[in-house]
Amino acid sequence: MKLRDLAHVRSGDKGDAAQISVICYRSEDFPKIAAALTADVVAGHFAPILKGAISRYEAPQLGALVFVMEQALGGGVTRSLAIDPHGKTLAATLLSLEI
Repeated sequence: MKLRDLAHVRSGDKGDAAQISVICYRSEDFPKIAAALTADVVAGHFAPILKGAISRYEAPQLGALVFVMEQALGGGVTRSLAIDPHGKTLAATLLSLEI
């Protein structure tokens, strides 16, 4: 099952850091997503671009996980040579993850 079947995402970027929030459609799916979507799994998904640390924060009352990825935008949105280095692009690719 793809993550997109159970959750949606919101994102942001500041400098060279990207933030992705994964929000469950149904609160009963939060434990499954929280167990499957570890910081290591997300770091592996973004291994080709992630050069810094990744932190995961939980907001179970909202059915959400928040990932903050340092040095993930190739120097920052306005400095990167990537075609679209924004956090929204990274968030969309995370939804394709098989869980």
